[in-house]
Amino acid sequence: RVTRTEPEVFDAYGEETHLVAVMDYGVKQNIIGCLNRRGCKVTVFPASTPAETILTGGFDGVMLSNGPGDPADNTFEIAQIAKLLGKIPLFGICLGHQLTAIAAGGTTEKLKFGHRGANQPVRDLADGRTRVTSQNHGYAVVSSSLPPSAKLRFVNANDGSCEGIDYPELRAFTVQFHPEACAGPHDMSFLFDRFTDLMKEG
Repeated sequence: RVTRTEPEVFDAYGEETHLVAVMDYGVKQNIIGCLNRRGCKVTVFPASTPAETILTGGFDGVMLSNGPGDPADNTFEIAQIAKLLGKIPLFGICLGHQLTAIAAGGTTEKLKFGHRGANQPVRDLADGRTRVTSQNHGYAVVSSSLPPSAKLRFVNANDGSCEGIDYPELRAFTVQFHPEACAGPHDMSFLFDRFTDLMKEG
């Protein structure tokens, strides 16, 4: 009910450096804007788009967007993500994060209260820093369900739940929070730069 019915193209601001496919599960406009500002020409696809369309479209990377509902209900989308993993650089946000975890062999669970608001603290296990994030979700990835190929990267500083996963062997990473927050904290906006760096590597 929240996805586009037809693909839509958004040109990069300034010099074009990458072509990015965004899977629209309910995408926020500022996700597109964050990519455009980094030189990415973005094509936003309906959630019903098969993986083959993306893999044959000449794209440098794939963004899996945020969206509503129980992630486990999205069986078609999960199957397409499984086909994309390891084939093309991938960055997932919120629902996109949860769907990627399921596609990789993990599971999700419903939180008792969920995480809401623009002041949710998240700890980066790579450097020990805690940053403020914007969040709005009722489900979370079960950390203990992650396969060996997945590495827990971010955790919620309040309850220890999963907030982000790296998939080094698959050239993919995902986060539960919203790095594109607008208005909201911009502590995590560097993740869009990380995505463009991943695409530069090929």
